[in-house]
Amino acid sequence: MNRFQKDVSLSEVHGSVDATGKGPWWRQIFVFFGPAYLVSVGYMDPGNWATDLAGGSQFGYSLIWVLLMSNGMAILLQNLSARLGIVRGRDLAQANREVYPAYVNIALYVLAEVAIAACDLAEVLGMAIGIQLLTGLPLVYGVSITVLDTFLLLFLQKLGMRRMEAFIIGLIGVVGLSFLVEILLARPSLKEISTGFVPTLKGKEALYIAIGIIGATVMPHNLYLHSALVQTRKIRPGEGHIRKALKITFLDSAIALNLAFFVNAAILVLAATVFFKTGRTDVASIKEAHRLLPMLGTDLAPKLFAIALIAAGQSSTITGTLAGQIVMEGYLQLRINPWLRRLLTRLLAIIPAVAVILLMGEGAVDSMLVFSQVILSVQLGFAIIPLIHFVSDKSTMGPFVINPYIRMLAWAVAALLVYLNIKLVVEEASPLFGMAGHLLSKTAIIAGSIGAVLLLTYIVLHPWLTRRPRRAPAQVHPQPDPLTNWAPPAFRYIAVALDFSTHDEKLLAYALAQGGKDCNYLLIHVVESASAQMLGRESDDYETRRDQERLDFYRENLRQKGYQSRTSLGFKHRSREIARIVKEEKADMLVIGAHGHRGLQDFIYGETVDAVRHALKIPVLIVNL
Repeated sequence: MNRFQKDVSLSEVHGSVDATGKGPWWRQIFVFFGPAYLVSVGYMDPGNWATDLAGGSQFGYSLIWVLLMSNGMAILLQNLSARLGIVRGRDLAQANREVYPAYVNIALYVLAEVAIAACDLAEVLGMAIGIQLLTGLPLVYGVSITVLDTFLLLFLQKLGMRRMEAFIIGLIGVVGLSFLVEILLARPSLKEISTGFVPTLKGKEALYIAIGIIGATVMPHNLYLHSALVQTRKIRPGEGHIRKALKITFLDSAIALNLAFFVNAAILVLAATVFFKTGRTDVASIKEAHRLLPMLGTDLAPKLFAIALIAAGQSSTITGTLAGQIVMEGYLQLRINPWLRRLLTRLLAIIPAVAVILLMGEGAVDSMLVFSQVILSVQLGFAIIPLIHFVSDKSTMGPFVINPYIRMLAWAVAALLVYLNIKLVVEEASPLFGMAGHLLSKTAIIAGSIGAVLLLTYIVLHPWLTRRPRRAPAQVHPQPDPLTNWAPPAFRYIAVALDFSTHDEKLLAYALAQGGKDCNYLLIHVVESASAQMLGRESDDYETRRDQERLDFYRENLRQKGYQSRTSLGFKHRSREIARIVKEEKADMLVIGAHGHRGLQDFIYGETVDAVRHALKIPVLIVNL
């Protein structure tokens, strides 16, 4: 992408929403609202549904307090993430890259990518299940259909940040409205629901479900995502304006994440009312819950359930792709086209999902959902602990460093989450060690566990191991060196790529302005006729001859005005030929036109300018036509 800058997050939309304007208080708040809603979809994605359904069907309303506690943890951690982005102008991946050594950052990057792929796996399966429940389409076909949302993301990114936020909020509204209707149909007792806010755990099984709920709530990729999304708001410099942004962002997070709490609580309450109270305490899968929802006495309930599942999966998969872009750019300072990034992430989820369904059947889908949540649990500490270190560092946060009470609370939450997630992983892996054989799998689990513990220990102790950053922070405006070389460059040979349209005169005018009469000019045109495509330089059809005549016409016009020029025809591939001719002729500069094609037009007309620009080492003057 030609607008990518290495020192800002999501550079194509960085600071694109102006929050510096004056006006009524409600309008200023409205401008800041949006990022937290994109983050909140990760707290209601299909991966959370299984634990909510299991908790409600097995233990009734008694685990609502666990959801409430998890939501409080999420609000705390997401606000720390937003604080990092607003105050320092860095996302979590960028901050990690600036502080930790290269080998640690490589490990953190790989873990973050694995977490995003695992999250996407849950979303793929959730959407596929929703499509199957709504249409009856086989699950393997539903999984394959999900690849099409690659193009939806591309379209949304072209529309801009605010429209993307509006689309996501619309999907959240669909999920929330669907479950509101479900709750009205179920008619649970408010008095019985209120008992679920009293902390109780009924046995070992309840503890296991509680761990699953907490472990599935806070997603590591959301911490990367929020620290970048808040930077789409352009705010005024100054302590007062930053404090105002932090307050409004806290309000945004509180509202959005409480909406996510409502959705998760609604799933649990629905399961408790429909299944637990009727003796069906064995409902733990999404498909089984859908099959039993007609117990409410209407066919509307299962349809709304499936629609909400599709909307939750679709909204989560869009934000997961943004998180992937943030992670890749922050750690590697590498940017690839969003549609390609989306396609790669989606294929990493689709390929294992299709393989498992074909080899083991659709019954293995619920195990894959649980597996994706276990993988996410493993990654969580590697995102939370660096975040707490960064927002606790007074040298970089200045007056916006978190106070000691918030710091203590954050570390307590981190310790609890890491402990619960380790416990969940141990309980999931322990059956394997009770079996004979599986030596390779056991060795991999032991080696991975040792590596994870060592990495986590290093991250925890890093501020005390070294007081100096390993890598100088990338600054938007670094300290300038003295300017000594004021001599403007003198161009002796300028190439001009002509497309034989009404814009040729404009291109030539810009080229002449750069070089003047002391410069030589190379007039280039690429023939793309059928004959040129087949024969290349051997082509001698009518179009080739006419194109050469037109180049000669331009050259003669320039000669009459006192300019020296040469001509050169290329064949077949436009961008490759322009780059080849410029290199062979050893031109000092290239002047080329840009037509402003976007989206689908890039696929139709090609992306000549970017391809040529990346192939050349000389200055390229791009003229908007």
